[in-house]
Amino acid sequence: MHLGDFEVHYLDGGTFRLDGGAMFGVVPKVLWDKKSPPDEINRIRLRANSLLVRADRQNIIIETGNGTIWDPKQRAIFAIEDGDPLVSSLRKFGVEPDQIDLVINTHLHFDHAGGNTRLQSDKIVPAFRNARYFVQRAELEHAMNPTERDRASYFAHHFQPIVESNQWNLLDGDAEIVPGIRVERIPGHNASIQAIILHSAGKSLAFVADLLPTRHHIPLPWIMAYDLYPLQSLETKRAWIPRLIKESSLVVFGHDPDFAVASLQQQGGKVVAEPVNLNS
Repeated sequence: MHLGDFEVHYLDGGTFRLDGGAMFGVVPKVLWDKKSPPDEINRIRLRANSLLVRADRQNIIIETGNGTIWDPKQRAIFAIEDGDPLVSSLRKFGVEPDQIDLVINTHLHFDHAGGNTRLQSDKIVPAFRNARYFVQRAELEHAMNPTERDRASYFAHHFQPIVESNQWNLLDGDAEIVPGIRVERIPGHNASIQAIILHSAGKSLAFVADLLPTRHHIPLPWIMAYDLYPLQSLETKRAWIPRLIKESSLVVFGHDPDFAVASLQQQGGKVVAEPVNLNS
């Protein structure tokens, strides 16, 4: 799809499963299991959604999915998809990992930054060796020293090799990465998560990651138990959802397994998501 001067494509970062109760927080199971049916151990199906953006002769990846560095136990716990779906998706558009110029992470949880690195000859190295990687400075600092509450979401091998290769470009708050692509903090899920906004020729797209992990999280109180600051998530949603509707922005959900991109519309007093296929 062309979004003004940008060429934007959906990339599949891999399927996985997480506990349904954790994904829907205080919402009773009798409500959420109608929308996201759980498996026999209460896990719901999710997908790590990513984007390829071509802008001014640069190839940009937004989010890198689950990656490939998983031992059998971890892979079983999270039902991580085999193979390397992100790189396979890239190759459908004729792009190889060495052709990526920029990687933008919303935050550094494993399901958003797992594909930042790969295993090469028994050594973990940056998956995109020619790219500059972008994330909030405070997020990288927290990822290196997480709390007991969220340390299970961070794996140092997804970001430490990029420190060692000096490929991080660390941000301090809202910023423009390249003309028409900017990041804005959307605190709640954690303190330093950022949205990525594309704007060109009057058209816009917002990758909001875990602010709206799926279309089922559009109602204000449907907030994950994974969120460190749920009341802040509530206020961030209260501000952002009307903004996305007003600006007619396409929205990318972090983990919706059925459709990753939608336009939000107000219908009959409710906000509904109309699916959009970026790859059509």
